[in-house]
Amino acid sequence: MTLNPYKADLHIHTVLSPCGDLEMSPTAIVERALARGLDMIAISDHNTTRQVKVTQKVGREKGLFVLGGVEVTSQEEAHCLCYFADDGQLDAFQEFLDAHLPPIPNDVDRFGYQLMVDENEEIVGEEEYHLLNAIDVDIDGIYDEVHRIGGLFVPAHINKGTTSLMSQLGFVPPDLRADGLEINFRTTKEEILKKFAYLKRFSFITDSDAHFIDNVGDVYNVIYMEHRTFEEFGKALKGEEGRWIDTGYFREHKLRKVL
Repeated sequence: MTLNPYKADLHIHTVLSPCGDLEMSPTAIVERALARGLDMIAISDHNTTRQVKVTQKVGREKGLFVLGGVEVTSQEEAHCLCYFADDGQLDAFQEFLDAHLPPIPNDVDRFGYQLMVDENEEIVGEEEYHLLNAIDVDIDGIYDEVHRIGGLFVPAHINKGTTSLMSQLGFVPPDLRADGLEINFRTTKEEILKKFAYLKRFSFITDSDAHFIDNVGDVYNVIYMEHRTFEEFGKALKGEEGRWIDTGYFREHKLRKVL
């Protein structure tokens, strides 16, 4: 068995996120990711999966693997990345989000547009309810639903000063159920483990969390796996069968630290 290195940025927002720039169309994201030398990305809009499928379609046509995902805001107002294998899982989780996102209309002037666009960058819809609100389900409940469907659950940017486990709870619970943890570029796995050694049971990822086209691929991982599939990514995230994730890379191809 040969493991191949794949460059992956696993936290990218599209124009559907109210905080996403209007240039963040599926086609623009895929083209910028390829220009940055990425092999794999994940779309993770706030509390919606509705821009994933068109981005995957563009990715397939252009040779980029696009993992379907979403960044959910839990009842604690902590952000959590959730990744899914196929359209059926995405549809099931979208039904869950629709049932639990509060029906508060979006204020375009205050928060920005929430647009759905096709592969030709034509507007095909707009999300009515404000996507930055917390859903009425806690972290454990989200984990349960993600795993019931067959997805993967990764708390986002756990060291961030807002909308993270540490900012909202004050710490990462020792009994946290998760498939991995994301840290942002302001720390490293080594630095986190110096303070919280009990987190060594988790794999870590670091991503761009891009909201603007120039930031796609600013930060990325190198994932060692046999090929680019959801199943292989799951094995790498869990450190199974020799798969693993090397994190801490930046766009200029300078390695900050091998973790």
